[in-house]
Amino acid sequence: MTGYIHSTESFGTVDGPGVRFVIFMQGCPMRCLYCHNPDTWEPRKGTERTVPDLLAEYESGKEFYKNGGITVTGGEPLLQIDFVTELFEEAKRRGIHTCLDTSGILFDESSGRTVQKFVQLCKATDLVMLDIKHIDDEVHRRLTGHSNKAVLAFARFLREQGVELWVRHVVVPGLTDDESALHRLGWFLGELKNLKALDVLPYHTMGKAKYERLGIPYPLGDTPPADSALAAKARDIIMQGIKDRLRS
Repeated sequence: MTGYIHSTESFGTVDGPGVRFVIFMQGCPMRCLYCHNPDTWEPRKGTERTVPDLLAEYESGKEFYKNGGITVTGGEPLLQIDFVTELFEEAKRRGIHTCLDTSGILFDESSGRTVQKFVQLCKATDLVMLDIKHIDDEVHRRLTGHSNKAVLAFARFLREQGVELWVRHVVVPGLTDDESALHRLGWFLGELKNLKALDVLPYHTMGKAKYERLGIPYPLGDTPPADSALAAKARDIIMQGIKDRLRS
């Protein structure tokens, strides 16, 4: 089996615990307004690589990954779920910590075949980093082109599977910083007993150059970057929502 790979990164420090080997998968069904990797959107592009090939690249630097492991991100890696599962199963056989960075958008709890594939993947996954773009379904559709129902269902599925969860939320001024919605997000997260960490990330404009090179209009125009103070405030509100849920 081969996977379509956009790129790899050695010594990643922001994609899971420790220092990690990061694999960027090609292809994504989402069109998030603040995406900074539009070059990963198109499926079945990039470089075709095998599991042994990727793990050989990991092994070449494994002395640096003692407290880390492998993170698969994208794009949306679950467009290639069979390949990711094969990769993670072999990684686990070698004692390598596995982390999946995903939007969860491809989860379909109504499809027994899909659920079974996700169950198999979860057995080989140590940690999921789940990007929750917005708790409000209508706003989520405007931001990404998709409903958030699959994302929230996937979060609950991970709870039932006992997979550790880190949640990421990007704060975009005027788009994802509504205090009521942030509290609602925290209220939702309060039901996830597998939640181990919450990363609230400030929106940045470093992806603009990629849009220019690709000839794609930048969706957010002159929306200013978020500063660390806005991100910290947003995190405090989400955490308050979690606490309120746990006390209820």
